[in-house]
Amino acid sequence: MMFKKGTKIYSVANSKCPRCQEGPFFKHKFTFHPARITKLYDNCPNCNLRYMMEPSFFFGAMYVNYGITVALSIATFTIATLFFNLILLESFAAIIGVLLALAPLNLRLSRIIWINMFVSYEEM
Repeated sequence: MMFKKGTKIYSVANSKCPRCQEGPFFKHKFTFHPARITKLYDNCPNCNLRYMMEPSFFFGAMYVNYGITVALSIATFTIATLFFNLILLESFAAIIGVLLALAPLNLRLSRIIWINMFVSYEEM
C-alpha cells in the first residue's frame, strides 16, 4: 500500500490493529459469508490490545456506517442521474443495488474506522 505505517489510513486500509498496526483486526479475510463479515479477534494477536474496549463498543460504528451509507447514496444518485440520465425510480433502484452490494465492505469499514477514532498508533 502507499499509506505509511503509523497513520490511521494504513490501519483502516489494511485492516490492522490501530495500536501496533501489525496484528489483524478481523478473523477472516473479506467475505460475503454473513457470519464471518464482522468477526473480530478478542485481542490483537501482536500487542494484545482488547478490541471490545467496553460492552457494546461497536454500537457506535453504526454512526460511521450511516455516514458511509449516506455518502454512497448521494454519489450513486448523482452518477445515475447526471451520467446515465436515469429517472428517480431507476436511481432509487441503483442506490439499493449499490448499498446491498457494498454492505459487507461497509460493515467492516465502519468498525475499523470506529476503533481508529479512539486508539492511536504506538511504536512497539
